[in-house]
Amino acid sequence: MRIAFASEDKMGLDGEVSMHFGRCPYYTFLDLDGDQVQACKIVDNPYFENHVPGKVPEFIHSQKADVMITGGMGPRAIEFFDGYGIEAVTGALGKIKDVLEAYLRGELRGAGACHHDHPESCGHHE
Repeated sequence: MRIAFASEDKMGLDGEVSMHFGRCPYYTFLDLDGDQVQACKIVDNPYFENHVPGKVPEFIHSQKADVMITGGMGPRAIEFFDGYGIEAVTGALGKIKDVLEAYLRGELRGAGACHHDHPESCGHHE
């Protein structure tokens, strides 16, 4: 499994998860075998200066990631990731290694896209 993290720095497992998947300076990719990290790769965000909807999910897909973990992501982006078969996980805060452990324990789950036809239950009111 390959997990992508929106990252604020190049510190790998000790780095901080970014609050926004598209406007983060880096992505940290972790290759796992079960729950063991086999490899860590840090890549500059090619769209950091020019955030274009749909381009980051395409880039993450090109890097063969199965999961994208970040602090926040809008419903349209979640749909883009879903279209590539990538699980989008939001609400992550803190160090990548701590967030990874929480994800592996099942404490973080993928986000479902909300179409806002039920605002009372999704917490987003237009």
